[in-house]
Amino acid sequence: MSSSPTPRPEPVATNAFERASLPLTRFIAQLPPLVPIVVVFLLVIVGAFLGPWGAIPLGLVVLFLLWMLALSWPRLTTSEVLMRAAVIVLVLGLAAIKLFPR
Repeated sequence: MSSSPTPRPEPVATNAFERASLPLTRFIAQLPPLVPIVVVFLLVIVGAFLGPWGAIPLGLVVLFLLWMLALSWPRLTTSEVLMRAAVIVLVLGLAAIKLFPR
């Protein structure tokens, strides 16, 4: 019995946007699965506590989530797109609150 993990499938590009994103998606695919999740979580936490400068890490999270949504768009159902869009709007709203406090 082999204890080696099964390899993840290699990302495949089907259009120009995916081909341009392929080097970064390959890099992310080589990372342990928890690393991107922890990085996004830490950016949101840091952004939430930084004051007006917190909009920068939150903006990075929004850009990353938009990029992930654009890459996965053709394969998602309508409800999955709406759930992902809701998370993006939530983080964007938090960034706007950081930029324009009362």
